[in-house]
Amino acid sequence: MRFMHIADVHLGAAPDHGYVWAKDRGRELWESFRQCIEDANEKKVDLLLIAGDLFHRQPDPRELKEVNYLFSTLEKTVVVLMAGNHDYLMEGSPYVNYPWNENVVTLFSPECERVRLPDLKTEIYGFSYYQQEITAPLYDDIHAEKSDYFKILLAHGGDARHIPLGRERLANAGFDYIALGHIHKPQVLIRNLAVYAGALEPIDCNDVGPHGYIIGEVQRKKVKLSFVEKAGRQYRRQEVTVTEQDTAFSVREKIAEMIRQYGSQDTYRIILSGQRDPGFLPDVREYLKCGRILDIEDRTVPAFHLEELKRQYRGQLIGTYIESFGDGPMNPVEQKALAYGLEALLYPRSK
Repeated sequence: MRFMHIADVHLGAAPDHGYVWAKDRGRELWESFRQCIEDANEKKVDLLLIAGDLFHRQPDPRELKEVNYLFSTLEKTVVVLMAGNHDYLMEGSPYVNYPWNENVVTLFSPECERVRLPDLKTEIYGFSYYQQEITAPLYDDIHAEKSDYFKILLAHGGDARHIPLGRERLANAGFDYIALGHIHKPQVLIRNLAVYAGALEPIDCNDVGPHGYIIGEVQRKKVKLSFVEKAGRQYRRQEVTVTEQDTAFSVREKIAEMIRQYGSQDTYRIILSGQRDPGFLPDVREYLKCGRILDIEDRTVPAFHLEELKRQYRGQLIGTYIESFGDGPMNPVEQKALAYGLEALLYPRSK
């Protein structure tokens, strides 16, 4: 038996709202989901597990119709679906009673239920959210019944406000695989047993790194897992070092070169670090034009040569100001105070 495990697709989200490229991001979430369905057919997947937050909010009838159509294109795959904290089953939601295709199984009860798939010799356990936050560790008391079936727990949570998870209890609950959702970074909670697929596509700037889905191969109740990178873009947090020799143009070129190296398709948060010429201030607004950049944080500090400045300005305000900090080592606060003060005194128009 072969399964695909996805989670946190967040259809209907609009990442990077307010940026010029944002209009494309919502469509890209749908396209990645469509490609997953296509992959399920190509890889002859028997079971598609969706561990919550397929939608970013309550889906409307049109969105449900689109998703249901995609499910209908699956040639041999059974879909098992639950609702997470974002697409929780609120009263009156069209999600609840939607007429799904016959290959779709929903775990839409607020209490844990079990679905048996005899053709696959597989059982799936799980339940759905009926509110945005659940602080009780509800998975702690769920145990698989003894049988010769391959037993899967479909679960969504893992932090204090969304069903905290106890590793030891999960490890001893009798499941052969635990398909997790909610945490957007792909990661292993319990080796060869409990895995977060992560968000299919990165949703915000904190979702750094690769994203995609899990493929599981089951033979004799043993599972072999592999991660398939699928997202067309990544969020990257990159540091660019500035030196005393740098100019506005050279820093711009460093940023542009870094983006060429990692990929212009990705979205960046950039930190400028290092020691710059005291008379030079990085032009952050200009550098934002280099690519898909969310923001640039300037952490550079001016490279003042204190002994030279003391000799040059001895007996003047600047020399006296430097001497007021003493000759011993300075803590970070004192270093910043000295730097800011010297910038204001030496380059009053730079601020």
